[in-house]
Amino acid sequence: MHVEDIMNRNVITLGSTDTIAKAHQLLVDHKIRHIPIVDEDYYIVGIVSDRDIRDASPSIFTTDTDKSVLDKQISTIMSSPVLTAHPLDFVEEVARIFYDREIACLPVVSNEKLVGVITEKDLLYTLIQLTGTHVQGSHIEVKVPHKPGILPEVASVFGNHGVNISSVLIYPYKNNPEYKILVFRVQTMNPQPIIRDLRSSGYELMWPNNIPEPRL
Repeated sequence: MHVEDIMNRNVITLGSTDTIAKAHQLLVDHKIRHIPIVDEDYYIVGIVSDRDIRDASPSIFTTDTDKSVLDKQISTIMSSPVLTAHPLDFVEEVARIFYDREIACLPVVSNEKLVGVITEKDLLYTLIQLTGTHVQGSHIEVKVPHKPGILPEVASVFGNHGVNISSVLIYPYKNNPEYKILVFRVQTMNPQPIIRDLRSSGYELMWPNNIPEPRL
């Protein structure tokens, strides 16, 4: 999945000569947390966050503060240069940038011009879609040897029951490189027959692991 698939194309922007007060009002009116700052050709020159606005605003606990600070240009508090993404960047790579750089928003630039923004909320919603948790169903985790062909081998058990798989995730098993955990979201509210067949095939279930074997 690419950034262009999840980015917001309707971007609220300001120019560098606009005031801090205007930026604050836009944040409130549109319920957003970041505003890219662009020039007349839509080249990005900075970005301002709600925290930047809050730090620059007079304190509500002081009565004699100079509120004229809000009339200053946004260029006085914006961050520049700006870290950006490209529409064809992979979402998972951008998510790593969010984590490593501890940021909450990335402007998306193509041919050096602003074409969208992606936020941590966009990434979280994408994670929900990728994991299939937005679809009603069941969650099954299987511990498997880390070897070629193991995924279709396990997935065939689900296919034998005619159950659709909403999503599959793979993650390490603790610190043991010889095993992986396959996480399936499946479109059934009665996973017991699948669980029974997985166990009878010799697979170890990490979840659910509290359903007893049926009595013979």
